[in-house]
Amino acid sequence: MKIEKITKLKSGKYKLQFDNDDTLLTYDEVILENNLLQHKEIDYDLFHKLKVDNDYYDVYNRVVKYISTKMRSKKEISNYLKKFNLKKEDQQKIIDILINIGLINDENFTKSFINDRFNLSKDGPLAIKKSLQNHDINEEVIDKYLSKIENQVIIDKIDKIVLKKIKTNNRYSNYVLKQKLIKELNNLGFDNETSLERIDKLLGKNSVALEREFEKCYQKYHNKLNDTELKYKIKRVLYQKGFGIDEINDLFCQKNLL
Repeated sequence: MKIEKITKLKSGKYKLQFDNDDTLLTYDEVILENNLLQHKEIDYDLFHKLKVDNDYYDVYNRVVKYISTKMRSKKEISNYLKKFNLKKEDQQKIIDILINIGLINDENFTKSFINDRFNLSKDGPLAIKKSLQNHDINEEVIDKYLSKIENQVIIDKIDKIVLKKIKTNNRYSNYVLKQKLIKELNNLGFDNETSLERIDKLLGKNSVALEREFEKCYQKYHNKLNDTELKYKIKRVLYQKGFGIDEINDLFCQKNLL
């Protein structure tokens, strides 16, 4: 069969029309690689090759579009390519080309990933590192860019999480709240040492729950018990609710009840 007409479409593709009324939508790369000209004779083998080349460039352009929505790791691209009926050597060829032109770059991906996850989520460094390891990013590369996060920025992020938790959970004793915070910060990927240091510092300012429980207890028993019995009762109730003996005594000192 013979190519009757080659038309460039608005999509950027080319439409080949043959003298037997067949048509083929293809790419300029396919046209150039196969030296396709108007009125050129096409045998079955070449027509089959054009379809194979077309499939390859269909996948290639899908991958480029996939990358254009956001930066992708090499592993993500490899997994994405497995969805298509493409030979392994062609899959690798696409990856190699995209690496050479800079559309796949695991260092740039790592920088972008760390920036997005740290600034747009609650995740701490350890959780981010684990996620990057799941992308098969080299550990040295991960550590290189995680180390660029300033310690004060990490502390500020922990403080924000802790203060919000204190504000929304002020019915709990400091002891109970501390356990909840330790668990949450650990799950979010912050190291224990920094987390504990910030929790202890910020919880030291949290007396709302203790004050409220003290007042509730005082109002309930002050008309029923003498002073000594009242103090003992309040202390016992507060201790049973999880407040530490030191913070209870500090509160009693503030109220001149010791």
